Amino acid sequence: MKVLDLLSFSSGALVMHRLRSLLSLVGVAIGVAAVVVLTSLGEGARRYVRGQFESLGTNLLIVLPGKVETTGAMPGMGGAPNDLTLGDVEALRRGIPFAKRIVPIAMGSETVSHAERRRQVAIVGATAGFLEARRLAVAAGRFLPESDMDRGAPVAVLGCDLARELFRADNPLGGLVRVGEWRMRVIGVLEPRGMQLGLDLDDLAIVPVASAMRMFNRRSLFRVLVEVNSPAQIDLAKERTLAILAARHGEEDVTCVTQDSVAGALAAILAVLTLALAGIAGISLSVAGIGIMNVMLVSVSERTPEVGLLRAVGAQRGDVRLVFLAEAGMLAVVGGAVGLILAWVATRVLELLYPAFPATPPAWAVVAALLVSLVVGLVFGVLPAMRATRLDPVAALSRQ
Repeated sequence: MKVLDLLSFSSGALVMHRLRSLLSLVGVAIGVAAVVVLTSLGEGARRYVRGQFESLGTNLLIVLPGKVETTGAMPGMGGAPNDLTLGDVEALRRGIPFAKRIVPIAMGSETVSHAERRRQVAIVGATAGFLEARRLAVAAGRFLPESDMDRGAPVAVLGCDLARELFRADNPLGGLVRVGEWRMRVIGVLEPRGMQLGLDLDDLAIVPVASAMRMFNRRSLFRVLVEVNSPAQIDLAKERTLAILAARHGEEDVTCVTQDSVAGALAAILAVLTLALAGIAGISLSVAGIGIMNVMLVSVSERTPEVGLLRAVGAQRGDVRLVFLAEAGMLAVVGGAVGLILAWVATRVLELLYPAFPATPPAWAVVAALLVSLVVGLVFGVLPAMRATRLDPVAALSRQ
C-alpha cells in the first residue's frame, strides 16, 4: 500500500467518526499543552531567579552576621549572630585593597511622611557605593554623598513609587520628609527597577547607614557587600574577609556567600522541579493514549467487514496493521500540533499578565512533547492494530 493511499484511507476513516476522533484529539492536545505550559513555568522561574541574581553583577560577595554550621542551612540561620559593625567594614577596606567597593547595609521598616501623606516602607541604610553595587540609577537629583560612614547626614533618596505617592505632581527634590521621628531632605529619586531579590526598589527610602543605625537603635549591620573587579578575585576576597573578621572577633562568626552559588543552587532546584512538572503533565499524555486505544478498539469492532474486504482484495496483515497504526499516529500528531498552539496562546497570555516572568518553554520540552505524543499514539494503537490483523477474512466479511 502506497503512503499516500494509506494516509488518504486513514484520514477518511477518522473523518467518518468525527466525534470519537475529536475527543481523542482533544485528549492529546491537552496533554501536550500541559507538558509545554508547565515546563514553561518551571523554566520561567529558573530564568527569573537567575536574572534577579545576575542583575547584581557577577563580582559580588555578600557578608552576613552569624555562622552557618549545618550544611544546607539558609545563610545566617545556623547560629547566634554576632555584631557586624562599621568598624569591621573599615577593617575590610584596609585589608582588601583590591576590592572595588565595600558597602555596609542596615535595614528596617518605618513610616515615611510628607504633609498629610504617609507610607510604611523599607528603609535602607547604605553609603554612596550602594548605587553601583546594586546596579541602580538615579532618575532625578543625586545619590547619597561620599562621606565618612559614621556621619549620618539628614538626607534621603526615594524610590520612584514612594516619591510619586508622597509628592504627587510636586517636585520631590529638596522637599522634606519625616522618616519616623527624623526629618530628612530628599536629594534624589531612583529610576524604576521593580522587585529585586524580594525588595521593592521603587517603594523604599535610602538614607546614610549611620543615620539608619541610630534610627533603629542598632549596632549590627544587616549585610556587607564586597564588590571586586573580576570573578577571579571572589575566592580571594572571601578568604581575606573571613580572616580579617575572625581576627577581630576572635572566631569565624560570619557567613560569606556569592550570588553565583545561591543562584546556581536555586537554578538546580528549579530544574528538578521543571522535570517533575513535565513528568506530571506526561501522565495526561498517557491518559490520552488510552483514549486513542479505546477509539481504535471500537473502530476495529465496527469496521470488521471493512477489514475482511481489505484482506479479500489482497491486503496483507502488515497493510491492515499499518492502516490502524496510521490512524492512531495521525490522531497523535494532529493533537500534538493543536496542543502546541494552545500552549503558545497560554504562554503569551502569561507574558501579558506578568511581563517580568519569562514564561518561555525550553526547546527540549516542545520536541519531547511532540515525540511522546506520537510514541503514545503508536504504542496504544498497537493492540487494536494487532487485533485487526488477527481477524479471519471470511468471518470478517460475513459480519454485518
